[in-house]
Amino acid sequence: MKKFAIAILAALIVACMIPVSGFAQLAPYAQDFEDLTQSDTGALTADGWLIYGNVFDAGWGWVYGYGVFGAPNDGAAWSAIVTGQGGGGQGDQQLSAFSDYNNGDHGAGFHIEANLFQEQTVVEANVGQTWVFDFQGKMGNLEGDTTALAFIKTLDPNAGYATTNFITEDMTAIADTWSDFTLSITIDASLVGQILQIGFQNVATDYLGSGVYYDNINFNIDGAVSTENTSWDNLKSLYR
Repeated sequence: MKKFAIAILAALIVACMIPVSGFAQLAPYAQDFEDLTQSDTGALTADGWLIYGNVFDAGWGWVYGYGVFGAPNDGAAWSAIVTGQGGGGQGDQQLSAFSDYNNGDHGAGFHIEANLFQEQTVVEANVGQTWVFDFQGKMGNLEGDTTALAFIKTLDPNAGYATTNFITEDMTAIADTWSDFTLSITIDASLVGQILQIGFQNVATDYLGSGVYYDNINFNIDGAVSTENTSWDNLKSLYR
């Protein structure tokens, strides 16, 4: 009887892990970059970070786009895991987001828009939920007319990946000390099947400085209770 009860309990727990819709729902994401290996050039890609670039001429006419690629972890282009920029709440490692300095059109006076992001697909089970993107940011070395922002974006793959939401926080003139930032989006039925991205963007030209530091990133349903301390004993208590 005891073995049978344990089997039923295990089945119930597995069943609770399966989304109601039968498809993967938006999943919470949290990252403080402490467990990523700074020397591993593929560390950010392995953690799901992606990049996409847009290039505009001197008059802001769109020229071309490129990507999506896995995010690099180096000092030459897009992104890197860095040390020495944290305060009391940031630990040893942080994320630096900056321009694609491997793109030679910097030297032609073109504007290089660099997007660094995580993405997922919205499903029907997410309708009615409000998702919150919390993070901490600190000024790096923005120079000249360089701009930076954080965003939640939705894209419609059935309409040529048209942007349907672009919720932003201007990071261009933030302090050189760590501050907290929050963005949110409420999922409605029109977003089912669309791509949802959270991330960071900067626009720079002429190889000017463009770095902003980020840490303690969290993407979760508004009001959700953390499950970091969930244990087998806690799960069993749900079915007593």
